[in-house]
Amino acid sequence: MDLLPGVLAALDLPTPEGFRPPDGRSGGPAFASPLAVGDCAVASVAACLVAAAELAHARTGSRPGIALDTAHVAAAMRSEIHLRDPAGNGIDGFAPLSRLWPAADGWVRTHANYPWHRAALLTALGVTDDPGPAIAALPAAEVERRVYAAGGLAVAARTPDQWRAACPPDDAPLVSLTPTADAPARAAAPGPLPASGLRILDLTRVIAGPAGTRMLAALGADVLRVDDPNRPELPLHALDGVIGKLSTEIDAAAVDGRHALDRLVGEADVVVTGYRPGALRRFGLAPDQIADRHPGTIVATLSAWGSGPWAGRRGFDSLVQIATGIGWAVSPDGIRPGTLPCQLLDHATGYLLAAGILTALARRAAGGPATHVSVSLTRTATWLLDQPRKPPLPGTRDAHPAIDDHRVPLGDGWTGISPPGLLDGHPLRWPHLPPRYGQSPPAFP
Repeated sequence: MDLLPGVLAALDLPTPEGFRPPDGRSGGPAFASPLAVGDCAVASVAACLVAAAELAHARTGSRPGIALDTAHVAAAMRSEIHLRDPAGNGIDGFAPLSRLWPAADGWVRTHANYPWHRAALLTALGVTDDPGPAIAALPAAEVERRVYAAGGLAVAARTPDQWRAACPPDDAPLVSLTPTADAPARAAAPGPLPASGLRILDLTRVIAGPAGTRMLAALGADVLRVDDPNRPELPLHALDGVIGKLSTEIDAAAVDGRHALDRLVGEADVVVTGYRPGALRRFGLAPDQIADRHPGTIVATLSAWGSGPWAGRRGFDSLVQIATGIGWAVSPDGIRPGTLPCQLLDHATGYLLAAGILTALARRAAGGPATHVSVSLTRTATWLLDQPRKPPLPGTRDAHPAIDDHRVPLGDGWTGISPPGLLDGHPLRWPHLPPRYGQSPPAFP
């Protein structure tokens, strides 16, 4: 099932001559699911490569040929799982209290990886360690209500129909591209890669945003990630989330930090944010505020729940899977919700985010206006659920793609997965290795 034409049509991108995406069902265990996980994964990465080729054409007049391998996409969609330290060990991505729990009338999924979310979860339920008995004594919706009210993260497991009833679809496109302002763009000479010389200010965390911005780095952009020193990143994401980038810390609540951040926004071609809609307005970083102060700057926003009734809530891939009905759609027994074989909502949304940004850059390079690019995990979940279900190709469920074919050194003895795709036959590579979380000055190269 080729989903790419629909994605390219939404982005108003041409279908490249001679390129046919590989079958997404041939990705082995990473894509083994009753849902079209592999097809959505391949389409999202392929769209990113097509958009990169379009940007290269807008900047240089030449459109590079692109190629993609399903096994590479499958490895990339589980990149955080394939990270290895010098001893060959991985990093556990989920804390003990980030899991599925039985409630009095159903199931609840919690997310407590960050210490402040763990504290909010326990406080909301009036316990000090194990929330299991408290969750089991309450209806799932009540657990959800109490935990969110306390600043924590928990969602009741819903079917797709129950989700649509609770949060009707907002009809937003898979990747929303809204023109903002006509203004001269910062002049950046083209280079060997489509995004060479372009500056990306990365204000995202965890997987989706960082995956999209590191792909932009692999395509030549200079990416500077900024984190709040008061909310340090978890060990896994302090490595996985800064691959290919420079990484710095700025306290936006401090006057000098606010000035530094505004300076960087003014120097960036693209500002990418991964916070709840409206959460950055107090720092002057809402899309309309950036457009007013810095016309010509492209703003890209990523959220968990989109613009619907839950827009103001925090969220992560694992929670969106359970809330939107994916958990029940992939349940192996109809008794307990299941999970996707990879964090597809994060990764696919990240590549779609990158595709939208590259498309916006191509439009601007061709003399068009700046653009607000918007994506959400929930919209990607709807896209996945809307696809026809097909069985995996024969033998692929037990097939194990050769991960080591796509494993590369990340520095300091660490290894991980290389960026998926080829341009004119050349594989993409990560710059800025080894990554150093928070150790760069607050400046673009």
